[in-house]
Amino acid sequence: MPLSRIAIGTTHEVRHSGALKAALAEFVSTLIFVFAGEGSGMAFNKLTDNGSSTPSGLVAAALAHAFALFVAVSVGANISGGHVNPAVTFGAFLGGNISLFRGILYWIAQLLGSVVACLLLKFSTGGLTTSAFALSSGVGVWNAVVFEIVMTFGLVYTVYATALDPKKGSLGTIAPIAIGFIVGANILAGGAFDGASMNPAVSFGPAVVSWTWTHQWVYWVGPLIGAAIAALIYDLILIGESTHEQLPTTDY
Repeated sequence: MPLSRIAIGTTHEVRHSGALKAALAEFVSTLIFVFAGEGSGMAFNKLTDNGSSTPSGLVAAALAHAFALFVAVSVGANISGGHVNPAVTFGAFLGGNISLFRGILYWIAQLLGSVVACLLLKFSTGGLTTSAFALSSGVGVWNAVVFEIVMTFGLVYTVYATALDPKKGSLGTIAPIAIGFIVGANILAGGAFDGASMNPAVSFGPAVVSWTWTHQWVYWVGPLIGAAIAALIYDLILIGESTHEQLPTTDY
């Protein structure tokens, strides 16, 4: 990938009103997504006596995350791009769609949004546990890493195709739906094995609030690698040099 596409930005950017508004949008969108997604699992456990690991619990989690992500992306799209995911932000950075400093600002907002969502869930449910992501019995760490790589690749590839591709045209209007659908489908595919995070922020919030860090690195390494592969393939090969839109200079 041509290095000229990657924008570092400046420290002044983190104080720019537009960047701060975008970071706030990412915070709110991530809070909405994690509150609904994590909350659905907690509610299902309460109603079914810890039945979230059953087939019906998996379907419920997939639907809740798909619907919540559709809304979270939609409400943030016009302000921040609706990343709601450090892996998506990382993929966008590699494709020259966001500067490094703005990306770091997004990461901070996303992680804080997840932590606050889990704290609100813990308080509003009277102290119920916000379960951290964990590997299922018989699933090794490298099996889980591959799962996260493949699932996040599908997610970020979908983001590029429907939201970041300059040739997307009217397809961009269905981007939030497509992004929500791929996350829901991936949860059905990988949820029984490692929880199907695809999003470091989603796994970070519950880990902080429950203070459970076992295999946390899996939910960072896998998604970031998957996002990088998707960004490199889509931006370098499918978008190509001639159709790439340079990041506006006002952003860096």
